[in-house]
Amino acid sequence: MARMTIRKVRLFAVIGLLAATPASMLQAQAPANAQQRCAALAGQFGDGVVVSEAALEAAGQTNSPGGPPVQLPAHCRVRGTIDRRTGVGGREFGIGFELRMPTDWNGRFLFQGGAGLDGQVSPAIGRIANSAQAPALARGFAVVSTDAGHSGSMVDASFGVDQQARIDYGYAAIGKVTSAAKALVQRYYARPPEHSYFAGCSNGGRQALTAAERYPLLFDGIVAGDPTLRFSRVAIDEAWNLNVLAKAAPRDAAGHPLIAKVFSLDDLKLVKTELLKRCDARDGLADGQIQDWKACDFDPAVLQCRKGQARSCLSPRQVVALRELHRGPHTPASGAIYGPFNYETGVAGSAWRGMRLGSAETGAANSADATLGLGMLRMFQLTPPDPHFDPWGQVDWDALLRRVAATAAIGDADSPFLSTFVEHGKLIAYNGLSDQGLASSELADWYRQALAASGPGAGDAIRLYLVPGMTHCGGGEATDQFEMLDAMVDWVEHGKAPDRVLARTSSGPALSRPLCPYPRVARYKGGNPADAASFECSA
Repeated sequence: MARMTIRKVRLFAVIGLLAATPASMLQAQAPANAQQRCAALAGQFGDGVVVSEAALEAAGQTNSPGGPPVQLPAHCRVRGTIDRRTGVGGREFGIGFELRMPTDWNGRFLFQGGAGLDGQVSPAIGRIANSAQAPALARGFAVVSTDAGHSGSMVDASFGVDQQARIDYGYAAIGKVTSAAKALVQRYYARPPEHSYFAGCSNGGRQALTAAERYPLLFDGIVAGDPTLRFSRVAIDEAWNLNVLAKAAPRDAAGHPLIAKVFSLDDLKLVKTELLKRCDARDGLADGQIQDWKACDFDPAVLQCRKGQARSCLSPRQVVALRELHRGPHTPASGAIYGPFNYETGVAGSAWRGMRLGSAETGAANSADATLGLGMLRMFQLTPPDPHFDPWGQVDWDALLRRVAATAAIGDADSPFLSTFVEHGKLIAYNGLSDQGLASSELADWYRQALAASGPGAGDAIRLYLVPGMTHCGGGEATDQFEMLDAMVDWVEHGKAPDRVLARTSSGPALSRPLCPYPRVARYKGGNPADAASFECSA
């Protein structure tokens, strides 16, 4: 009965949206020709929506960011802006979006999540993180993307001086773009989507969780990959890392810390080797992947140099730094602010080094923590913005937590209360256990809270998967190729819950492994060690 009520509410919501849409967007006698129907979408509509471009694109190969060229079908490509305005400092703002609707439509709608700090309208082709399949557009989905309310690069947080821009980026663009896109889909095809999905990774994963938390009736299925769910605390963690490394770093002639020199590549390879020796075989097979990550009790102190030892060991300062990086920011008053991070094989990879240490070729700190992370903390997370915040010296971490609280209320996606969403929708979240910037323990903690807070149906509506060895949204020594959108469609439309998702390597030796719903892990039961069939999901 509850599910029937939810469906009626969603139907009435769609009817209300269409009733509020100008008649020009709902012409009863729409032109039959696809090219004419597409061109007819251009113009100004209600709710601040302006469609500036609408044209039919022929089938063909296209280049797109984030992957190789892809073959796309004939489709109507629409670009527009919602709520164009002049904001703080005379800067022009508006929520840019792109919608692509294939001529041969399968009745499905997909919101394509963004990346970084957005600021760009990426081609709405539905390229799915970790997938080896064709983009969703090529599979028949109508796909929408957005710049989340501001223009600029994905590492530019300068929009954070504008209150409305913070709100749009934090969550509001999702609702506004979805409503506009579904109205355009209705007009173009003369029928609404049969099923609506959201898929994204990183910031797109945060947006995906935000969609479930703030717009529980808009989507039937949501895939949230490596989500920055506690976004404000991630920013504090990045500042913490700089502070920790500065204490262990050598100094240049001017006294600036050279954080890239805290650990050499050989140091980190040594850590990885000892880590695997300690934890790899706990899942039944020594294969370079730590499946049973919670049972891993590695401590870098085992590598501390003994008296007279100068090689193949870590200095006391390095041991302290590595411990504090993995423990994450914490204080006696606030406790754990973010983390802890699990020890993983990615510690010796280029992604971890680029995130935490940067390049030793320059004296300036150029890690992602020191560039994207610090800029985002200063201009977006802190209220008011503070372009001069200094993470290198003495920092009051409790006070810093209070200074991000206002933006946390806007941009964090960690509400565990999904009682409305789980009545009709399904959610898959996943994270790489070697994610260089995000702690898997945070997502696992949110998942446990969501099951407890969202009612008896939550366990049948939410799944969490943790991917050994995988860095942020892919890469690493991992089986980082899997089809979560397919799993979601099967779950939503056919009732087939994804109790085991097949994952393969995208590089290196050909391996497959099952991804098991948390808290179960893949354990070797015998047979071909390269084959997922040789593993079972167990507690």
